[in-house]
Amino acid sequence: MKYPITYDVVVVGAGHAGSEAAAAAANMGAKTLLITLDLFKIAQMSCNPAMGGIAKGQIVREIDAMGGYSGIVSDKSAIQFRMLNKSKGPAMWSPRTQNDRILFTNTWRQMLEKTPNLDLMADMVTGLIVSQGKLQGVKTQLGTEIFSKSVILTNGTFLNGKIFIGKKVFGGGRIGEKAAIGLTENLVELGFEAGRMKTGTPPRIDGRSLDFSKMTEQKGDDHPQKFSFSDETSPLKEQRSCFITYTNPEVHDNLRIGFKESPLFTGEIDGVGPRYCPSIEDKIVRFSSKDRHQLFVEPEGWHTYEMYINGFSSSLSEEVQYESLRKVPGFENARFMQFAYAIEYDYFPPTQLKHTMETKLINNLYFAGQINGTTGYEEAAAQGLMAGINAVLKLREQKPFILKRDQAYIGVLIDDLITKGVDEPYRMFTSRAEYRTLLRQDNADIRLTPLSHAIGLASDERLKRVEEKLKKTELVLDFLKKQSVKPEEVNPILKNKNASPIKQQMKLYKIASRPQLNFKDLIQLEAVKEFVEQNQIDEAVKEQAEIHLKYAGYIEKEKLNADKLNRLENIPIPDDFDFSKIKSISYEGREKLMKIRPKTIAQAGRISGVSPSDISVLLVYMGR
Repeated sequence: MKYPITYDVVVVGAGHAGSEAAAAAANMGAKTLLITLDLFKIAQMSCNPAMGGIAKGQIVREIDAMGGYSGIVSDKSAIQFRMLNKSKGPAMWSPRTQNDRILFTNTWRQMLEKTPNLDLMADMVTGLIVSQGKLQGVKTQLGTEIFSKSVILTNGTFLNGKIFIGKKVFGGGRIGEKAAIGLTENLVELGFEAGRMKTGTPPRIDGRSLDFSKMTEQKGDDHPQKFSFSDETSPLKEQRSCFITYTNPEVHDNLRIGFKESPLFTGEIDGVGPRYCPSIEDKIVRFSSKDRHQLFVEPEGWHTYEMYINGFSSSLSEEVQYESLRKVPGFENARFMQFAYAIEYDYFPPTQLKHTMETKLINNLYFAGQINGTTGYEEAAAQGLMAGINAVLKLREQKPFILKRDQAYIGVLIDDLITKGVDEPYRMFTSRAEYRTLLRQDNADIRLTPLSHAIGLASDERLKRVEEKLKKTELVLDFLKKQSVKPEEVNPILKNKNASPIKQQMKLYKIASRPQLNFKDLIQLEAVKEFVEQNQIDEAVKEQAEIHLKYAGYIEKEKLNADKLNRLENIPIPDDFDFSKIKSISYEGREKLMKIRPKTIAQAGRISGVSPSDISVLLVYMGR
């Protein structure tokens, strides 16, 4: 059957990547179809019921700043909010929400159904329609041919997915859901390189069977914030607690009993798993000197007893999981609602992509999410957003939207994938970003909303809020520079903070920059209190002003470093440049350059295997 509607963009898969891709394309005015196996599993939280965290929270803020949905959905379904790393500098602060899994999925579906230009369909895509090397659409399991100008594949862990629990092995993209068959084979026939990767998920336990008195309670922040910069959401007024407990030598000994049947050790699993988030059996082997490992007991929603046991990912048999987990303090009578499992799936090395997320092999075909060898809801959502944006811009014959490494964590993520490739599931860390002082979670709107507004995605309302935030931040800084304070007014505050008293009248700007003080301390001064009330200065503006006061020197230094490196970003390499002719470049360097085909000298320098001397030769050759 030929489907009667022709689309501008067809998005395959409605996980976090697909949902953001479809929303972005539709909101930019493209006629969009989102096709997925199960419309009741949109943006399903397959693993932990949480959004954000270290570096990932910055990505959610960036998605929101550009007009994506992840921040709003996370706020509306949150059951707990924590700002991580508050004891460190603001470059490390990372927001995180614990979420209601069902509410999260339902909210996503509601928002997508309300999005103009977007249709939803339940079916399985089994292949692409390609004629004379040109992409024309997709074909489905039902035999339907759907024609479109561009296609975005966001298949997650479903491509030939295989689930492992001890000796039991069966097909599936998630537990209880069938795998997607046929598409990998079709892509390989078209010339794409494919590989296998592995991830896993912990068990779910009935909270009524746990003894929380033997665990450490982990509450949310006293004054919770939220992800979205918009006024569509509000901070939580109530929160649910998480809990922490630990494994012990007895647990480890019991787990070792199952190693001989574990597909992880028997060689049944070929795919590479995430090194930074290993299974519990992997932890015991790799960190054999540790006699305990931390487990986080996380509620799955407001109105459920189901608990997610973060840190106990496993592919061991049900019997071993059952006996081992019951030896953890608080779990003596634990009842399983779902056993842990490992999953192996197909992915496509992301070096086959351009920075726009478009494939190098087929025009108007885009990959986003775990299909590119990444892991994490946030990383997937970011790729989907960028794929959706660029698919529409290309159809309009407009300039591509590419974020640089000094502009966004999303820029770091995509550049890492395209330039370096992956040898394990990729996860974002703050350490991957060389400009993390610039890429803070608090200023994502300032960095990205004007850029997104310029391409027609971020709304006028969002841009207006950013302009107001900047205006008020300058107003606060100007006030602090002009306002003086007397010793008798401020010394009691300084004494209370163990800071040196002043002996003569001084500008507030100098006092406010002291590391011991924050804006809440200054509010005790009558002049500051009056100024804040008169000008309706909110918490976000206070935070911006305070960060500027204390870290202006660091921020300026990082900007200068970014500007220096951006000079190399501005030296383009022609698309038809023949690297094979430069014999002075090392064999490995030449091979990698020919495979990746970097767009700029700076990108070439980031390719693994390309040495600084190779870059010097390249610069000399191009200079000629």
